[in-house]
Amino acid sequence: MKKVIFTESAPKAVGPYSQAIEMNGHLFISGQVPIDPKTGKIVDGGIKEQTDQVMKNIGEILKAAGYTYDNVVKSTCLLNDMENFTAMNEVYAKYYPNNPPARAAYGVVKLPLGAMVEIETIAMK
Repeated sequence: MKKVIFTESAPKAVGPYSQAIEMNGHLFISGQVPIDPKTGKIVDGGIKEQTDQVMKNIGEILKAAGYTYDNVVKSTCLLNDMENFTAMNEVYAKYYPNNPPARAAYGVVKLPLGAMVEIETIAMK
């Protein structure tokens, strides 16, 4: 059965979508942009600060659903500039020190709210 996951510890959706959906031991986390859930605004700083906030948001959604970063099997990273790929990887790697998930990374023209990075995630139990 499909279950909507929501936590106040992560940003509210900026459109008609859920933070995450859980079904049959699979958790599908919508693309997260670097919004600070306390302020509702994109965090200050560059790609490293933005990636860190995105990963924190993902962590809060994982926690709300009863998952951890160890349950993540796939991520898709969207970058507004592929020149930021290496710096994004430095931060991303800290959240997956062992057995990182499968991943794709794409350069895109523009991201919501002027974000530099957006990451969507799939986790399984």
